[in-house]
Amino acid sequence: MKNFSSSKKYGYLWVTLFLFLFSIIGHWLLAWYAYVDEQEAHQQPIEIAPYVVETARDTFENWQSEFLQLIWQVAGLSLLWYVGSPQSKEGDDRKEEKLDEILRALKKKDGEKYIAALERKYPRA
Repeated sequence: MKNFSSSKKYGYLWVTLFLFLFSIIGHWLLAWYAYVDEQEAHQQPIEIAPYVVETARDTFENWQSEFLQLIWQVAGLSLLWYVGSPQSKEGDDRKEEKLDEILRALKKKDGEKYIAALERKYPRA
């Protein structure tokens, strides 16, 4: 069995993480510009603490209503499917057992030797 690098094995995760960081940084940066414009329009001082509280509140409200739910339903499920959850691996074990039985039936004399050779070449994870 080939060993894949973590960047290839978890490529979907890395792309998702990059898009998440890009979106969160963009959200906070654009919120900063909106906050500064609002403070200047009302001739108020520009302070970091109120900006952080307001933007964090907006971020968590958005996550609660849409972002986290969508992330779990789409990206989380895709990630579990891509990496392979125990439920998806169950099917692989069953397929291997079926294939072993087929090989035993087709190669009555050498079936076990053939299966052992395959096990050495492609060990089960």
